[in-house]
Amino acid sequence: MVLVFVPPLLLLVSGSLTAPGQPPPPTPRLVPNPLSTDGYARAFELGGLGRATLNSLAVAAVAVPVSVLVAAWAGFALARISRRVTALVVAASLLALMAPATALLLPRFVVFRTLGLTDTLVPLIAPALLGASPLYVLIYYLAFRGLPADLYDTCRLADLTPVQTWWRFALPGVRPVTAGLTALSFILTWSNFLDPLVYVYDRDLFTLPLALRSLSVLDPTNFPVFLAGAVVATVPPVTVFMLAQRWFPHSDDSTGRLW
Repeated sequence: MVLVFVPPLLLLVSGSLTAPGQPPPPTPRLVPNPLSTDGYARAFELGGLGRATLNSLAVAAVAVPVSVLVAAWAGFALARISRRVTALVVAASLLALMAPATALLLPRFVVFRTLGLTDTLVPLIAPALLGASPLYVLIYYLAFRGLPADLYDTCRLADLTPVQTWWRFALPGVRPVTAGLTALSFILTWSNFLDPLVYVYDRDLFTLPLALRSLSVLDPTNFPVFLAGAVVATVPPVTVFMLAQRWFPHSDDSTGRLW
């Protein structure tokens, strides 16, 4: 996995440190000569990356926790209600996953335009109120259903409410799932290009993918400027994934157990 993903990242960083205004080298260089950080300064100046990064962070700071929270609530409810109702909801969720995302753009656009919410960041956050994706709910449903039945019986005997059971015992028991879905939700929210393109028109509200699009049309001699913007856009998802790994289950070679 390292051999697959690390070399492109190294070439990305190397290209961003090339001096702008020069013809692209005939072959990729791991260490450019001379090293220059002018591409980063020009990327923030020409593409407005500073404001776009803040906008993307604001959207992610709201959308990611809300989507994970709603998905955890819905998944826990599915794991505790009757099997017949659960089967119907799961089937409906699978059908919703089969619907192309582009098919929802027009009805969503009509709704947000009628409410006067276009050209704002609200349409980028609103899907989180529904758990962002049925996939998140189904993953949580499988995780909560995999917990021991004795745990739920004990909570019922202790006269705990469903919310107390979810918060004190069920949610801590699926911590790796929460970490994984948080990282996945952040990456998908951070890299979302289509929704901002449809709903946002004010340049001051552009998210980072839209800002990178404006840099992609620069002259080929200024490719380090675009690569510098790509590095800025890549650092947060990589950081979030590395932080989330501490909660992922790892196999211990000596015992074969999960820690």
